[in-house]
Amino acid sequence: MHIVLIPAFEPDARLVDLVTALAPDGPVLVVDDGSGPAFASVFSAAAHAGAIVVSHPRNRGKGAALRSGFAEAACRWPSASVVTADADGQHTAHDIRRVAEVLASADAEGPAIVLGSRTFLAGAVPLRSRVGNVVTRTLFRATTGRRLTDTQTGLRGFPAAALGWLQSVPGDRFEYEFAMLLRARDAGFGIVEVPIATVYLDGNASSHFRPLADSARIYAPLARFAASAVLAFGIDTLALLVLHAVTGVLLFSVVAARVLSASMNFAVNRSLVFGAGRTIPVRTAAARYFSLAGLLLIASYGLITALADVGVPLLAAKILTDATLFAVSFAVQRAVVFAPVAAPPVADPGRAYAAAREPLSVRE
Repeated sequence: MHIVLIPAFEPDARLVDLVTALAPDGPVLVVDDGSGPAFASVFSAAAHAGAIVVSHPRNRGKGAALRSGFAEAACRWPSASVVTADADGQHTAHDIRRVAEVLASADAEGPAIVLGSRTFLAGAVPLRSRVGNVVTRTLFRATTGRRLTDTQTGLRGFPAAALGWLQSVPGDRFEYEFAMLLRARDAGFGIVEVPIATVYLDGNASSHFRPLADSARIYAPLARFAASAVLAFGIDTLALLVLHAVTGVLLFSVVAARVLSASMNFAVNRSLVFGAGRTIPVRTAAARYFSLAGLLLIASYGLITALADVGVPLLAAKILTDATLFAVSFAVQRAVVFAPVAAPPVADPGRAYAAAREPLSVRE
C-alpha cells in the first residue's frame, strides 16, 4: 500500500485535478502549508475529491510541509510507503503510479528512495530550472561521489522504514529535499531513478522557489566549507610571513603556520560547517581530520609534480590540484571525518510526532 503526499502552498485547480485522478488508487494526503483563507475553496474541493487535507496555521516551507505529511502518514498508515508529488501539475498521475510501482519492487531488494527524474533538454525546461539542476547535480556528485540525473524532483517514493528518519533531516524549505539525498546513503537507503515526463506549465510560473534565498539555503554547506578554507589559507599565509620574519627558519615557519591554520580549520568545520560538534568526540574527529590532511598533502605534491612534469605551468597545476582536492576533502570530511552519529531509530514516528506537533486542522 502507498500514500500519495502532496505539499501545497497557494495552489490552483490543478491540485484538485490531480487528487481526482489519484483518489481511486488509494489515500491522498494534502498538506496546506498556510495558504490562507483565499485558497480555502481549493482545499475544500480537494477534500471533496477524496483527499485528506491537513493545514499548517502559517506558512512554514515545503520541507516542513513534507515532514508534517510524513508523520501524519505514519500516524494513519504505519506500514504504508509514501510517494510525494507537487501540486502544480508537473507530475502526471501515470508517473506517480510508476514511481509507486518501482518503490514496491525496489523495497523487496533493500530500502531505497525512488526519484522520478526528468530529462533536462534545452528548450523543454526553463533556464532557471535547468541551471539550478546542473548546479545541484554537480554539488551532489562532488559531495557524495554519486551521479544523479535530477536532484530537484519533487516526485519521490519512500519506504515506510524511512518515515522516522525523514523527521530528523534538517531544513524547512527547499533545502530539505536536497539534504535528504545527501544523507540517504549514511542512513542506509539506496537511490533509484525512474524516467518521467518533463512538464513545465507557463514557464514554471507557479513555482514558489526563490532563486536567491532558497539557493543560498541549498548551497550553504559548501559555501561555509569554502569560506573556512579561505580563512585557513589567510591564517596560514599570515602566520608563515610573521614566523619567518621573527625566526628566520623557513621549515619551522611552514610547519607551525600549517598546524595553526589546520587547527583553526578543524574547529570551524567541526562546529559550523558540518555541525558535528556535539556528536563526534574531539579526539576521534581530530585523528580523522589530520590523517586526511596528511593524505591530501601527499596527494597535492604528487599531482602538482605530475602535472608540472608534463608541461603544465606551476600556477595552473596548483589551481587544478586544489580544485580537485577541495571536492575530495569536502566529500571525505562530510562522509567520514565529521560523519554524524546515527540516531536511534524512531519506533513509532507517527506517535512521536503526534505528541510534539503543533495542532493541525484536518479536513476529510
